Amino acid sequence: MIFLKTDEEIELLRISNQIVAKTLAEVAKHIGPGVSTSRLDKIAEEFIRDNGAVPGFLGYGGFPKSLCTSLNDQVVHGIPSEDIILREGDIISVDCGAYKNGFHGDSAYTFPVGEVKPEIMQLLRTTKESLFLAIEQAVEGKRMGDIGNAVQSHCEARGYSVVREMIGHGVGRNLHESPEVPNYGRKGNGIMLKTGMTLAIEPMINMGKRQLVFEKDGWTTRTIDRMPSAHFEHSVAVRRGKADILSTFEYIEEVLGNKAV
Repeated sequence: MIFLKTDEEIELLRISNQIVAKTLAEVAKHIGPGVSTSRLDKIAEEFIRDNGAVPGFLGYGGFPKSLCTSLNDQVVHGIPSEDIILREGDIISVDCGAYKNGFHGDSAYTFPVGEVKPEIMQLLRTTKESLFLAIEQAVEGKRMGDIGNAVQSHCEARGYSVVREMIGHGVGRNLHESPEVPNYGRKGNGIMLKTGMTLAIEPMINMGKRQLVFEKDGWTTRTIDRMPSAHFEHSVAVRRGKADILSTFEYIEEVLGNKAV
């Protein structure tokens, strides 16, 4: 069942998503060579709680941490650890959730660590571009396939592959709600989009093959060919004419300055 949100509920979703956005910016201040992903997780959990929210991922389906931190060839759902240390030239997808006032926020950004190879930075830029192209399609009267096609056509035209097993989702009182939001599809296909739908749109794009494997921890997914993968996510509300982006990258980009993707 797809839950259409009232304007009041969408504003509560915005509050949660703004906390996520500010948390990611706080994490961004500490990303650099020599930092453990566990430290980033502790910073995020403390910041979320200090802002009167609860980490949305912690304990979700048994997930043990507040962030998903996925490095290089890891696609999503990497588990923060003291043993995982960032190195110069890495990329790290940081996916964050916060729960407040009965609603979930959910957003992700892939950060460069120090100086990153130009071809990998291009993967990050293309993935981020595809997110905003997809958001342009999240308006009343369009169809879900229009969102997926926007991602797929932009990224495949540039030689990248689109992950199929992992997709976006509805977001609201539950972290994952209907409908599913694939990053591939045909224009004009799929369910009709209606005002009040709230969606987490999250392209996951690989430099090499699209196929994934699961690591032994049962959570972390990585590319089958060990090529890099990028991931960007916003939570949005479907509206007439133009989608309403509930999360933001502005706080992150203030921190990163000219290092922003």
